[in-house]
Amino acid sequence: MDPAAISPPAKPSSGFRVLLRFLPMLWPKGKAELKARVIGAVLLVLAGKAAVLLMPFAYKAVIDGMSGARAAAGIVVGMVLAYATARFAGVLSDNLRNALFEKVGQNAARRLAGQVFRHIHDLSLRFHLERRTGSLTKVVERGTKSIDMMLYFLLFNIGPTIIELAAICIIFLVKFGAGLVAATLIMVAVYITFTRAVTDWRAKLQRQMNEVDNRAIGRAVDSLLNYETVKYFGAEEREAERYDEAVGAFTKATVKNEVSLAWLNIGQSLITNAMMAGAMVFTVWGWSKGQFTAGDVVLVNSLLMQLFRPLDMLGWVYRTIRQGLIDMEAMFNLLDTPAEIVDRPNAQPLVVATGRIAFEDVHFAYDPAREILKGVSIDIPPGTSCAIVGPSGAGKSTIARLLYRFYDPSRGRITIDGQDIAAVTQKSLRSAIGIVPQDTVLFNDTIGYNIGYGRGDSSQKMIEEAARGAAIDRFIEIIPDGYQAMVGERGLKLSGGEKQRVAIARTLLKNPPILVLDEATSALDSRTEQAIQATLDKIAESRTTIMIAHRLSTIAEADQIIVLDAGEVAERGTHHDLLALGGLYAELWVRQAAERSAEESVAQAAE
Repeated sequence: MDPAAISPPAKPSSGFRVLLRFLPMLWPKGKAELKARVIGAVLLVLAGKAAVLLMPFAYKAVIDGMSGARAAAGIVVGMVLAYATARFAGVLSDNLRNALFEKVGQNAARRLAGQVFRHIHDLSLRFHLERRTGSLTKVVERGTKSIDMMLYFLLFNIGPTIIELAAICIIFLVKFGAGLVAATLIMVAVYITFTRAVTDWRAKLQRQMNEVDNRAIGRAVDSLLNYETVKYFGAEEREAERYDEAVGAFTKATVKNEVSLAWLNIGQSLITNAMMAGAMVFTVWGWSKGQFTAGDVVLVNSLLMQLFRPLDMLGWVYRTIRQGLIDMEAMFNLLDTPAEIVDRPNAQPLVVATGRIAFEDVHFAYDPAREILKGVSIDIPPGTSCAIVGPSGAGKSTIARLLYRFYDPSRGRITIDGQDIAAVTQKSLRSAIGIVPQDTVLFNDTIGYNIGYGRGDSSQKMIEEAARGAAIDRFIEIIPDGYQAMVGERGLKLSGGEKQRVAIARTLLKNPPILVLDEATSALDSRTEQAIQATLDKIAESRTTIMIAHRLSTIAEADQIIVLDAGEVAERGTHHDLLALGGLYAELWVRQAAERSAEESVAQAAE
């Protein structure tokens, strides 16, 4: 996926909109337990801040008790114990708060992740074909991970820091005068201004780093997914160079980012230490004049250190929140991407009575400048088979994509039993259609899971029956672990024929009234093709079947054959009718017959 398309620069207004969209997650509707946890966490925040603010006063009392007239040791010891108790109370409240709030943050992240995941599946096939899966998953991962972090910082860092600053200013005003309050507020304002300015600069560097990181990941994923193609052309070194170039750009961006962080930390430390020195000098001067006690010097020092602790973190918190807003904005942009294919308001479920399919003057183009289908009309009676053939680029596979409603026609309509498929729910439409594709993609799971994927509530008995129907049961019985054997990248490698039988078993388990065979045997050798074809012929019985084929020998028995050429129906009829016509179909048949004859001659010579 193009990172620039989903990770635009986060302007203040856009960041504010993201924040407004995000804050309601603190108070989820219908979740009384989570709301109670939020309230409890806030109360613990206030209790913790109260304990932390009491610590300097206990510390002051200890110093004053030891430095003035000789006081009772018991009182001083009591103040020491009070100081230690307040310190422990602050730590206790912070940890109880974290434990109480954790479920709220995780729940928010879970709900948003689920919402995004569902939306991604709702997006059109066009969207997924135009995006890089590796970069897309990275955007989702970053966005969902930022949820818990954002909740934590906003509730337990920014808010408490404001409360603490207000309390310290009141204490300074009462005990030390307005001058120290003004100096403190000026220092905080300078600190925040400096931190924001430098962090905004660093945010640009961070976005650049994310972009080159996405580019490196995208190149790695593309290269590994096309492993065989790389090997075919001996392009390992070329791929390594391209990946090294992407990683090199990421390295340069990372160095810039870390150098900018060093300058930010230096500037923040200069501001806070200057304020600490000034306040301490002011208090010592007051002590020398008899205005303040030694304990007051400690009080000022302790209060400023209490304030500096969250302020020191404020720079990191601001950077983290800023980056979190960028990541969440990218994810919300993804969430806001409109689905191209949506159910109409009040769409009704498809009701399949007989399974009659009709394409009525269907026009379609992936790109408006190049029309693929130009007024295609096809009528497929219920329970019959219709083969769609033609040269490459004629629009054969587009027929299946339109029937599944991965796209909508630009003109015309497609009906099943007289119902416009654009007017019914997508879920009911796709549940009525089964497909055996040319390339079967398996999940990295058990072979039983892959077969059972055809039906969500399938039992083991149903899976085994489907395997028998697809003639793959004997193969499964002889492999280690049987139906629990892992397949895919982390397990057993299946041949093309075995994968096709898994796809057939899935379809048998689904038991749809309409079947689509999308060049289901074109990638198989002749012997495997014959065996698979016999199984396909069996499962196609009593179903309305569309066969998209390249090899004409596999569709000679079809009830009708549609020949597409340049997006139009050039010929239609049975196999014998089309041969007698002597047109495009007959030409393709003769050409493929010659190719088969040549292949057989080569095979015989090799024997």
